[in-house]
Amino acid sequence: MNVLIVHAHYEPNSFNSALKDQAIKALQAAGHEIQVSDLYAMNWNPVASQADFAAPTNPDYCVYALEQRKGFEAGSIAPDIQAEIAKVDWCDLLIFNFPIFWFSVPAMLKGWIDRVFISGHFYGGKRFYDKGGMASKKAMLTLSLGGQPHMYGPEAIHGEMDELLRPIMRGALAYCGFSVLPPFVAYHVPYISYEMRQQLLDDYAEVLLRIDAAVPLPFPRLGDFDGRLYPKR
Repeated sequence: MNVLIVHAHYEPNSFNSALKDQAIKALQAAGHEIQVSDLYAMNWNPVASQADFAAPTNPDYCVYALEQRKGFEAGSIAPDIQAEIAKVDWCDLLIFNFPIFWFSVPAMLKGWIDRVFISGHFYGGKRFYDKGGMASKKAMLTLSLGGQPHMYGPEAIHGEMDELLRPIMRGALAYCGFSVLPPFVAYHVPYISYEMRQQLLDDYAEVLLRIDAAVPLPFPRLGDFDGRLYPKR
């Protein structure tokens, strides 16, 4: 299996970076091919703008999704975007590795999604969810945060983790067609012992060794909706 890890942490010595390194080690040992996009190390530009298109169709007014589609077709989209799209096309499994910032992904990762998940290739028209451009691929989230497990749940102070991750799991990955696997969540990492961190790394390796058997999370299927996208009765 070909695996792309998109890593979004500014500190190479962080526990989050250790999760990335553990994934590389475990997946390579299992015979998988790995590529890593380390966004901070790459000095990735997260800002979507008209500068992403060498030959915009309308230089006076940028409709970003339209320019994405036309630029990709013409081969005039920015080279850094083209390189990342090629990595996603190559992979069978996409892993986003990141810390939670303000109940969301870091701006660096959000900007990668904004610029790389292009209209026309990843989605477009009614090509979304199970009909999306990435429908043959899997994806998962690996994340770290300071909160404790009891803070996340139906009656917990921060609500359910799946709801917190909904914008990226449903609004980006599932929307583009990926089969989204259950996330790996490393809780409370700034405050736990070295031994507990090591146990989390070992647990993560075990999850990755069983990745082929992981059951995707349920998301909408277009066949359950009519032509106007109302639920079928």
